[in-house]
Amino acid sequence: QVTLVESGGGLVQAGGSLRLSCAASSGPRFSTYNMGWFRQAPGKERLFIAAINYDGTNTAYADSVKGRFTISRDNVKNTVYLQMNSLKPEDTAVYYCAGDRPPYKTWPHLSGDSWGQGTQVTVSS
Repeated sequence: QVTLVESGGGLVQAGGSLRLSCAASSGPRFSTYNMGWFRQAPGKERLFIAAINYDGTNTAYADSVKGRFTISRDNVKNTVYLQMNSLKPEDTAVYYCAGDRPPYKTWPHLSGDSWGQGTQVTVSS
């Protein structure tokens, strides 16, 4: 299992941007993981946001963020990113990074073999 650590959350005004990072602890195995981002608002369930396959050739997004968020990865740095533009107050949530090792069970809604601890994103109106 990889250990995942998110960073980059914070407070931003509506219309602003943030870039989240998720660093994986292990080396060779990271490049075999499908990776994704989820978010959970207070009192609500955790929802899928975006996913990227192991080599970065395939991505998927929830309709709520399509066109505003971009997921990417750097398998040399063992890091996956979530660029968030045109942020809205309804994007306020704790954002979690997740990873699925092979054999992959689901796509794009990852099953989550590994999870990060989460990073808070707050968008003010």
